[in-house]
Amino acid sequence: MDVNPTTTQPNQSPALAAPETETEGAAALSSDFETFLKMLTVQMQNQDPLNPIESADFAVQLATFSGVEQQVRTNDLLESMTGQQSFSGLSQVADWVGMEARAPVSARWDGTPVALYPDMPSGTDQATLITRNDAGEEVARTAIPVSSEPIQWVGSDAGGANLPPGYYSFEIEARQDGDLISTDPVNTYARITEARLVDGAPVMVFASGETLAADDVTAVRLPQI
Repeated sequence: MDVNPTTTQPNQSPALAAPETETEGAAALSSDFETFLKMLTVQMQNQDPLNPIESADFAVQLATFSGVEQQVRTNDLLESMTGQQSFSGLSQVADWVGMEARAPVSARWDGTPVALYPDMPSGTDQATLITRNDAGEEVARTAIPVSSEPIQWVGSDAGGANLPPGYYSFEIEARQDGDLISTDPVNTYARITEARLVDGAPVMVFASGETLAADDVTAVRLPQI
């Protein structure tokens, strides 16, 4: 994937929250351990002197608590590491906000030709570009060359009239010997307005309001004026 080298350092402050979680976990464990020792002391003080508890039983209780204590510490550590990795992943794409990304999303039509980047399946011998408005309605269907070269879309409807300004999405119907092979969205450049974490993975929000996983972005560039 192509990424423009002009970047700024993102704010790293969210990742600094992890030590507080570890401190709280350690305090809780310390409190639980002290409670366990008090209970153990009371148990020893109130045991039957004629039938005392075997020392091996005390050892088993200590070993059991130690195992639980270690598991809790391990879980806290894994949770902390997971959070740090998630914020690290977000910081890698935070600099994309305000830039234009090439992805299968809607493009803004304002009278300026829109560059589309088709990806034809192998074996395609006939291709049709389908244009839809922001309501998902088909407004144009045009035969295009079977090629991976960019297409300049000029905002015309099925009758050749100019379409009103707005967001439009594009698909390509690929056929071979008249049979439909696939219908796939077309990549175009659109501005990124926000980067989010969704289920631990970075997600891009575009000016159209669409969201897309960062992995689905194939290129990033400076805004074209």
